[in-house]
Amino acid sequence: MSLALALALADAADAISLGRFGASDLLVETKPDRTPVTEADRAVETAIRERLARERPDDGMLGEEFGVTGGGRRRWIVDPIDGTRNYSRGIPVWATLIALEEDGVLRLGVVSAPALGQRWWAERGAGAFANGDAIHVSRVGRVEDAVLCFALEQPLPPVAHRCWHPRAYGDFWAHMLVAEGAVDGAIDAVGVKLWDLAAIQPIVEEAGGRFSDRDGAARADGGSAISSNGLLHEALLAG
Repeated sequence: MSLALALALADAADAISLGRFGASDLLVETKPDRTPVTEADRAVETAIRERLARERPDDGMLGEEFGVTGGGRRRWIVDPIDGTRNYSRGIPVWATLIALEEDGVLRLGVVSAPALGQRWWAERGAGAFANGDAIHVSRVGRVEDAVLCFALEQPLPPVAHRCWHPRAYGDFWAHMLVAEGAVDGAIDAVGVKLWDLAAIQPIVEEAGGRFSDRDGAARADGGSAISSNGLLHEALLAG
């Protein structure tokens, strides 16, 4: 039932975000941390909070725009629009990220990118899916044969110059491409938040991959993220 609810929340989020995507009068503001926020970010998170308050009143929630509410053993973790800079400029690479944490374990994740026509999801023990089709990470075992993604917020590590094809897709998309097997590994920017990563970790892991912070710990709250097909993970950790 939790996965069905998460998918329904994503449906509601998509309706709001797509409805304002590309609007000439879209309201865009700058937050104190100098990152942008749009009216759609806030509207999506508000809609998710309202539905959870009705259907899961005992659950807590952490959202990028409005922080922490509630408590208990279950917590929803939401990034209403991951890729707000793209969204605000009419670039279709953005998504709503929804995760459910139970007793400190990330049990499911949904990443919905309606402008790309893509949705990924996973529930622990049930595999990972993209638009309803099962997905799996690649089996590329050599850096020299690999397609790797890197965030542009920091200098590229040496492994970027060794791989077959370095790319910079960024945000949620790099990790979802790893889960699909189109990309073999991704190193995210330092400073990413739990809401940026919580939905991503179960999808990558249920697709057969490995997800960690830059110290190698399998966590989404470490301020950094590396996802891979598993075979290349140590090479990415080494940089």
